[in-house]
This record gives sequence, C-alpha cells and structure tokens, in this order.
Amino acid sequence: ERCVGIDDLSIHTPRVHAERGSQVSLLYPPGAYAVIQALIEKGVVGDFRSPGVMRFGFTPLYVRYVDVWDAVEALREILASGSWRQDRFQKKAVVT
Repeated sequence: ERCVGIDDLSIHTPRVHAERGSQVSLLYPPGAYAVIQALIEKGVVGDFRSPGVMRFGFTPLYVRYVDVWDAVEALREILASGSWRQDRFQKKAVVT
C-alpha cells in the first residue's frame, strides 16, 4: 500500500490469500521492465511479465520483514525519482 497511488502503479495480485500464493504482483504499464532492472541494480530481485507486471516472490524461510520494507522503499525511490527512465534500464535482455 505504501506505493499505491504513485504514478500508474496498482496492485495486480488478488487480495484473497487462497488466490495469490506466495507472490505479489504490481501493474505498472509505463515501465515495469525498466523498474525491475533498476530494482535489481539496488539488490531487489523481481520478475517482469508482459504487459507491465512486476512480480515479487516471498518465502518466509529467508525473506524477512525488513527485506520487504527495504524493497518497498527502493521501489518508492525509483518511481519518485524517475531513475527507471535511464537508458541503461530500457535495454531488453534475453532473460527478464
């Protein structure tokens, strides 16, 4: 919820636990691929799915609350600063 309302970002994951599994997906049509690349540079690993979906998996055995908090803060900073618009994040790789 800390990032909802920023630009065109919205929650794509079903709210019902039984329908979502252990992942959270966010929809960001303007630049999901580039945002994922910017997050990876900051040490936050996500997954891009066309069209415009950023997916994050959570495994309670090794993902701590602080890891989730830090990932959200990194996402907020990337979106607020617009750093995801840099050319180096726009180049599509074979593996996303």
